[in-house]
Amino acid sequence: MHLVVNGKFTAQRLTGVQRVAYELMRAVRSTQRAVDEIEVAVPKNGVASASPIDRLRQVPWLKGDLWEQIALPLATRGELLLSLCNSGPVFKRRHVVMVHDMAVYDTPHTFSWTFRTWYRVKFAMLMRNAPILLTVSAFSKARICVLLGVDESRVRVVRPGADHFGRIVSEPAIVERLGLAGVKYCVIVGSLDPRKNLARVLAAVERLGHLRDVKFVVVGGANSRVFAQSGGADTEGEGASGTQRPNVQLVRAGYVSDGELKALYEHAACLAFPSLYEGFGLPPLEAMYCGCPAIVSRHAALAEACGDAAMYCDADSVEDIARKIETMLTDDTLRASYREMGLRHAHAHGWDRAASELMKILRGETYEVEPAIAVQSAA
Repeated sequence: MHLVVNGKFTAQRLTGVQRVAYELMRAVRSTQRAVDEIEVAVPKNGVASASPIDRLRQVPWLKGDLWEQIALPLATRGELLLSLCNSGPVFKRRHVVMVHDMAVYDTPHTFSWTFRTWYRVKFAMLMRNAPILLTVSAFSKARICVLLGVDESRVRVVRPGADHFGRIVSEPAIVERLGLAGVKYCVIVGSLDPRKNLARVLAAVERLGHLRDVKFVVVGGANSRVFAQSGGADTEGEGASGTQRPNVQLVRAGYVSDGELKALYEHAACLAFPSLYEGFGLPPLEAMYCGCPAIVSRHAALAEACGDAAMYCDADSVEDIARKIETMLTDDTLRASYREMGLRHAHAHGWDRAASELMKILRGETYEVEPAIAVQSAA
């Protein structure tokens, strides 16, 4: 089997979908005998080190979407193409596409009109031309089938792993730099994306001012309007009272490297990740892999990813988010229990298994999706 991989991700910043592409290909390279039959087609602005597959095919014409829609299909005529990052050439016939989520349908308000319209058109055309669709969770598979009218037999699930954090070298200097040495703290992975629910988490932090020896470390982009809410503005009727003031418990780490994030997880008391929408949800698994207990929302994809190893909260309730964070921070026995459950659970999610499942699908072998894990809420 000769396979060409869509290497557009080599020209992009490493975020969730690019991480999946990189780690799947790395695992394929390390575990599959047929790795010599795989090439990665890369644009002229691609970075060679961003591809774990050594065999690169330079496709130097155009870049961005034009490269993907015009240059890539021309350069791979008659060959099997694998696209792993939510996108691909819409008129390519021998094409396997991984679609991570249906957010442009399920949460349209979080995207610009131009972006969501283009992706809806793209998804509709990809569904017609790609014989096999891949996705990262049973939740996303169900949404793809319902929203795009695709028969479930065409959609296969390849769940991500978390063991890439085992290769990352921890950079503990960040703990000292942020003044967190010897301090109990909760990590909050936030971004400008409203689906991450950062505003409610910060409102919950405002309710935990009585935990005077605790810090809350926000990793990711800093939106001044959202952070202003943590000083006292109301969040959908559940925030703190009126006077704006700085929160001395809040530490803004900003963007951090993988090594710095690993160090923050290793020394943290817990992670708060009450996301409103995920296709899968890697951050809680990554945190658990590092021994950091996770508090997540009851969203279906997160429940599928975390199983019984996480504490669950109501993502729409500032009060419940605050209560669960306080419980995890103050109950040492419970926190130790979640730490051990999280370690076992995350270490069972490996990229080698995901790569094996992917290659079985591409070779046309029988593959059955595991049932989703039932969720048991913790107090």
